[in-house]
Amino acid sequence: MISAETLDALKTALGPKGWSMDPHEVAPHTRDWRGRWQGETPILLKPASTDEVAAIVKICADAAIAITPQGGNTGLVGGSIPQGEVLLSLARMKAVREVDTANDSLTVEAGCILEAIQNLAAEHNRLFPLSLGSQGSATIGGLISTNAGGVHVLRYGMMRDLVLGLEAVLPDGRVWNGLRGLRKDNSGYDLKQMLIGAEGTLGIITAATLKLFPRPAETTVAFAGIPSPAAAVELLGIAKAASGGALSALELIPRNALDMVIEHIPGSRDPLSASHPWYALLEIGAGRPGEGRAAMEAALEAGFERGLVEDAVIAESEAQALALWQLREPIAEAEKAHGKAAKHDVSIPVSKIAAFIEEGTALAEKMVDGANVIAFGHVGDGNVHFNVAHKTAGAGEDFVAACLPATEAIYDLVQTYGGSIAAEHGVGTLKAADLAARRPLDVELMRAIKSALDPQAIMNPRVLIPVR
Repeated sequence: MISAETLDALKTALGPKGWSMDPHEVAPHTRDWRGRWQGETPILLKPASTDEVAAIVKICADAAIAITPQGGNTGLVGGSIPQGEVLLSLARMKAVREVDTANDSLTVEAGCILEAIQNLAAEHNRLFPLSLGSQGSATIGGLISTNAGGVHVLRYGMMRDLVLGLEAVLPDGRVWNGLRGLRKDNSGYDLKQMLIGAEGTLGIITAATLKLFPRPAETTVAFAGIPSPAAAVELLGIAKAASGGALSALELIPRNALDMVIEHIPGSRDPLSASHPWYALLEIGAGRPGEGRAAMEAALEAGFERGLVEDAVIAESEAQALALWQLREPIAEAEKAHGKAAKHDVSIPVSKIAAFIEEGTALAEKMVDGANVIAFGHVGDGNVHFNVAHKTAGAGEDFVAACLPATEAIYDLVQTYGGSIAAEHGVGTLKAADLAARRPLDVELMRAIKSALDPQAIMNPRVLIPVR
């Protein structure tokens, strides 16, 4: 419970534009995108500066009031949905603090939307390579807090590889300023890395210094029909070698996912003349015009010769390249339109992806009546979105509940293959218990760190680390 005195203090600290108790304004912040979680909060806080975040965290710490921080609310594991806690949205904090092209970095506040950051980098002839389906609404603070991945991890790494420095408000209200744009800093523990991927449990990220890259002179995208996931893994090695390491993405798409996209996403169409059981979407970014195209043609030709590629098309323009990516990016949206599904964002060693998909599919089909396994994702980094939908459209939460035994079996299989049950979406509340059961020492060490930094456990409780 939050007292009237504490509520008044929070309102005073933020001013009339910095808070809301209007049910119509608050409601979108207490529901997740999938419609799986419905939360509640006594007040929505909307700070516009780091000082305001620090002030309200100090008030909450003094009153032992729990806080749920929220970015763009695009998360998929329940990590930003309050269950009675004060809700703190970073959406108003959108300032660009610095663009340093000589250092290939930019510093922005946590509420900046990813797409805006990509565009800002492009204006300065630079690339910020993080790219994912929700980039039009996901904010950088949330992406850092969940260590987001996306489609270019193969070449550029996860979110934690793209952060040079952070600013954050700690659970007691103090501000830690680690906004150093350094690539070498051996001054003890890398404190920013504790906050990256911590899902708001150790503090609230308020700003970040991000790493920029040269923009490729040419980006070549191809869409290939392939016989199997094993073919995609072998094609990955060929494309890496042919491009000299310039391959930035290789996405695996099953036919059933492509069918859903064509059915539910307006303007989508099959770019190949015949149907194939699987598809690979490849992207190569080259430093000089012509190099990317030549590398892509060499990779596909080698794939044809080895029976790994059955048919393929190379985009001839930026519009065609975007159209090909639009067959991959909205798969989650198309799945949502089809019905509820049991979703498993898992990571497997690249060499074992094909075996996992084959064994996992057989397992799901055996355990779930009407199972329609949709396995897609990022071949280059081993991230498989292994989702169990129903063959018939319109499945509801009862179907997801019926899949729970299969989910446990799939997670067991992931562990057998030396994988992770949380690849790029994070742990949130959805996987906290599963993580604790499968990696108890990891969770105990994380609990010790949280206890040291957040002894009152007010920062995003229930998330990542289960409440005892």
